[in-house]
Amino acid sequence: MKREVTPQEAGFAVPDAPAQRALDWSVDPLIALNALGSGVDAKRRRLLAGGVYSAMSLILPDETWWRAMAQPPEERSLAGKRVGRGDVETVQELTLAFSRMDQKRGGGHGRSALDEYLHLEIPRFLNGRFPDDSTRRAMFAASAELAYLSGWMSFDNGEHAAALQRFNTALKLAARAGDAPLSGHIMRAMAHQALDMGLRGKALQLAQASVHGERYVSATPRERALLGVVHARALAANKRNKEAVQALVRAEDDLTMAREGIREPDRTFFFGEASLAHETACTLRDLGDPKRAVKEFQRSVRTRGAQFRRTHAVTLGYMGATQIKQGSVEEACATWTNVLEAMEDGIYSGRARGTVDDMRRLLSPYRARGIPAVGVLNARATAYLTNVD
Repeated sequence: MKREVTPQEAGFAVPDAPAQRALDWSVDPLIALNALGSGVDAKRRRLLAGGVYSAMSLILPDETWWRAMAQPPEERSLAGKRVGRGDVETVQELTLAFSRMDQKRGGGHGRSALDEYLHLEIPRFLNGRFPDDSTRRAMFAASAELAYLSGWMSFDNGEHAAALQRFNTALKLAARAGDAPLSGHIMRAMAHQALDMGLRGKALQLAQASVHGERYVSATPRERALLGVVHARALAANKRNKEAVQALVRAEDDLTMAREGIREPDRTFFFGEASLAHETACTLRDLGDPKRAVKEFQRSVRTRGAQFRRTHAVTLGYMGATQIKQGSVEEACATWTNVLEAMEDGIYSGRARGTVDDMRRLLSPYRARGIPAVGVLNARATAYLTNVD
């Protein structure tokens, strides 16, 4: 088993690094929003671009912080713009539109436009005058989802420092809204990122927090299943096998409870049988059961809709890697050929590109054996990586 990497090896700075000081949990989310757009200074841009960000941002604040954040703010000046339910709906509609685009084309497509809106328009709404506290909380929640989506798109495109900055801001906004399930949803994304970066212990802490208390209890069935299956992955990565299996069963049960008549949040629109199968396969792979993992990857591929092409490519990449580790070289080549077809069709995703890098690395021992499928696929993968943006 590979050893767990340290936060510094994963590209994070030590806790007192300059990039951390304006991005810790004590900084107001409205101040943090200003750091997301064109106002970021050149030094901060270099730090974020280089992946330098403190791993302290993966350590969640204590309950005192959560209670304080959920308190209604002091009365603001009446000079701000009036913000109503229609404004909340506008932010929600924009978030869903970008989320659908992310699912189809990847996080590298359109995020700059989303960030521009997040940096310029959202602070005007959050500093506005609300008719009641319910509308204020709804706007903070809608803004949190938009910031979360920017973080997820950054993560998908391999921009981990920018992703963590946005998740940090999104979680603050969700806390201001007093929205426990949304907070859990964001922590689940942070756990997913930590898993991908090899920070297994951090991933488990975040995943456990995402299913703690009202974050899980108050969530809808589909969202509970999503939180639960990522928790299962984190448990498996930490070799807590029995608990991982139990978490998988619970996630499956939760998803069966999702039905017509239960209003699910828009942020869960992508999560269904195909996504559950993908995460289940990753969990089984980490539990040391590659045969069942391949079956679950296949179920995911078979049941996924065309609007989710980015995740489709990632699933195929993982499936090919699992197949070749079992010695099924030609099956892996056939699977990976489908990955390249999807990528060449216009997917802009660092995670999907990473599966192509892994493909070439895993094919390396077989290149000298004269297997035709290996030579053809390796040449195609090399050409793709040479020409990709």
